[in-house]
Amino acid sequence: MRRASDKLDPDKIQAGLKTNRIGKRVLVYESTTSTNDIASEYAKNRKNDGLVILAEQQTAGRGRAGLKWITGKADSILCSIILTEVTFSSDLLSLVSAVAVAKTLTKTTGRSAQIKWPNDILLDGKKAAGILLESKQYKISIFYILGIGINCHQKTKDFPHEIRRIATSIDLETTSTCNRILLIQELLSSLEQCLKTAASDSRKIIDQWQQHSILYHHRIKLVYNGQKFEGHCMGIDPQKGLILKLDFGGTRFFDAAHTSIIK
Repeated sequence: MRRASDKLDPDKIQAGLKTNRIGKRVLVYESTTSTNDIASEYAKNRKNDGLVILAEQQTAGRGRAGLKWITGKADSILCSIILTEVTFSSDLLSLVSAVAVAKTLTKTTGRSAQIKWPNDILLDGKKAAGILLESKQYKISIFYILGIGINCHQKTKDFPHEIRRIATSIDLETTSTCNRILLIQELLSSLEQCLKTAASDSRKIIDQWQQHSILYHHRIKLVYNGQKFEGHCMGIDPQKGLILKLDFGGTRFFDAAHTSIIK
């Protein structure tokens, strides 16, 4: 049975939150189409930097490449974070986001969370979280919406049959019941710290990404603009993408927008 305290409550979330920027205001919706859509409206006001929007349920959640993000009610963290004051590139922000989520899951579960570039976070080789970073323009301003979904209370039967072998949740991995309020507090704190680190020393974020990466120093296959490539992952460049030492033909960079990792 899930604990009553697990219900997302903005007052409880903020009461235990020790951040200055991320989560200075928190909104919780019982149900919405997509938290990213709501965040896009709030982001038109630059003063909403750091605003966090959570939902107990999404009816039209989406992931990378327009894929649907399917969840039941009150079994996940579904949130969008508004960032209107970003001093570095969106590519580095993408790495920041992945590192922040990976660190959160590692601390919460006691297991080593891994990043599957560009936007999946794995526990024991299965997807436990996903990230969708969207950039928007309003008048002359550019802002970012960071969408994060974390599987918390799902059981194996809750996942569609076709993804049961590749998806997991915190409860499944820890054989216990996680507290989503504590989880979101840890996530927002981790994100704020990673944003500070990236602004002062981007190399540290790259190093942390490589520590969590499931691809780093491994042989991988990928598809780039419809063409297959194979080689050893040598790291990540925040501007140019994944660095691959090809089996034939030297070293090449692959950006996230046009690249997919294959088994």
